[in-house]
Amino acid sequence: MSTTFMAKTNEIERSWYIIDATGRPLGRVASEAARLLKGKHKPEYTPHLDTGDHVIIINAEKVVLTGRKPEQKFYYRHSGYPGGLKKIDYATMLDKKPDKAVYMAVRGMLPHNRLGRAMLKKLRVCRDNQHPHQAQKPVYWGKGPDEKMEGGPDS
Repeated sequence: MSTTFMAKTNEIERSWYIIDATGRPLGRVASEAARLLKGKHKPEYTPHLDTGDHVIIINAEKVVLTGRKPEQKFYYRHSGYPGGLKKIDYATMLDKKPDKAVYMAVRGMLPHNRLGRAMLKKLRVCRDNQHPHQAQKPVYWGKGPDEKMEGGPDS
């Protein structure tokens, strides 16, 4: 009788990946980043452990939305006090803080518990194509600087 493989925390190896968001829809970039942060692309994926890799999203200011979402999409936050609801449209958010817009999209696709918060700590979002993580030797995931988007590290 075979047993199901379960990864152990000391056996998990983490890699660094770069996702270029230039001209790609926000949801596609966010779902791919969430998949890498969770570790679902690895054969040793274990649901109750953080088996994911580090992700750097570059060119966040060049991400796009399809359809009429730039006019219809809003971000909401509440101060906790009566009448404390704040509403910001997507166009304003993309002008002022594009890295926060991408960060919040990825955050919404991760589990909303302590495991999701641990996964989110491995995400870095940069406005342009400059990032301070060259020492980690990150690899382009999917669409590199001169490649077409196919979906894996080999393509």
